[in-house]
Amino acid sequence: MAMVRNTSFLNVIQNDDEEDDDYVPYDQRPETYIVPVVFLLILVVGVIGNGILVFTLLCDANMRNVPNTYVLSLALGDLLVIITCVPFTSFLYTIESWPWGLAVCKLSECAKDISIGVSVFTLTALSAERYCAIVNPIRRHVAGLSAKPLTILIACLIWILAIILAMPAAFFSHVPIIPLKHNESIFICSPFPDEFGESYQKGVVMFKFLAYYAIPLLVITGFYLGMARHLELSTRNMPGELSTGCHRMEQIRARKKVGKMVISFVVIFFICFLPYHVFMLWFHFCPSSKQDFDDMWHAFRIVGFCLSFVNSCVNPIALYFVSGTFRKRFNRYLCWCVSRRSRGVCRTETIESSDRNGSRGVSFSRRRRCGGRDTLNETSFGSTIRRDTQELNTTALYELTDETARPT
Repeated sequence: MAMVRNTSFLNVIQNDDEEDDDYVPYDQRPETYIVPVVFLLILVVGVIGNGILVFTLLCDANMRNVPNTYVLSLALGDLLVIITCVPFTSFLYTIESWPWGLAVCKLSECAKDISIGVSVFTLTALSAERYCAIVNPIRRHVAGLSAKPLTILIACLIWILAIILAMPAAFFSHVPIIPLKHNESIFICSPFPDEFGESYQKGVVMFKFLAYYAIPLLVITGFYLGMARHLELSTRNMPGELSTGCHRMEQIRARKKVGKMVISFVVIFFICFLPYHVFMLWFHFCPSSKQDFDDMWHAFRIVGFCLSFVNSCVNPIALYFVSGTFRKRFNRYLCWCVSRRSRGVCRTETIESSDRNGSRGVSFSRRRRCGGRDTLNETSFGSTIRRDTQELNTTALYELTDETARPT
């Protein structure tokens, strides 16, 4: 989401085009047709995936726990950049001149910086929360801190910090005129004011690399190395308890599974933004970058540009494959939408049954028919509630059995 198309880069390219007379019109460039298709997919997948994720976390009471609060913050940040930036920036490789004016330029650059700040700071906070939950899950309760209000406060502070760090983009983004050959010119959207000079550009690039990439990566790596060491020691030092204590085994499995989910988010984020930061550091800090820029670097820059926005739509996809609970809810909402459009709302039948002792009905089965498929959901008070509770505590988006469980 950070800015990949900057003024100095465009100035160099346009000047080189003038001098060498190698300027290629946009309608003859392959990226003119490829990038908009990629951005259309990002828009569709991102809105549907993050929209369902936000809807699930807000409407399902079973999902309202500490880690899911951070996941909700991530999804809202992704929706912000998808709605406010993707429709406009998708035209950057289709038309030569920025057509949206100064207000949209400031909004787009500011929203991109807010989104990347929310993402990286939330991932760092989520890693810290996982570390505390695994290494010392009862410390917060002993200290008298309530987990849910504290998490909401941290999430709000993350948004405030991201907004503050995005203020330079809101204040200094402008739409300069770039001259071309044959007395033609274009407008571009840039967060780098010309009057601030090259030092300001280098400072912003280095600050974003350190604050939004390198330092969070080191902090998150430290947290996960600590978690891995703790889990290894806990399984090594308590073999007897682990072999006989099912509850303890469930705790460790749940912690490992939640840790893998968080790691998937982190890995996706840092892979998506690696090409962008590599290109920006090379272009602004390598003395010969302006002379060495060729088709390979041009393609590398476009890949980084696209991947920085792909990050905004890929988290729900990762959750769909690693979280059974989110997958069930996503399929249920999708089934509901499709069936309502084609056949109407899914039918529900309730069948009452008796327990083993012949008592009056204490359990029942609910059969839902969606799109030609029958789904049977047992809801007996004695067995299914315990099973569903156990499932929600171990396989939901980010379940917290390790935090809520009593120490053994």
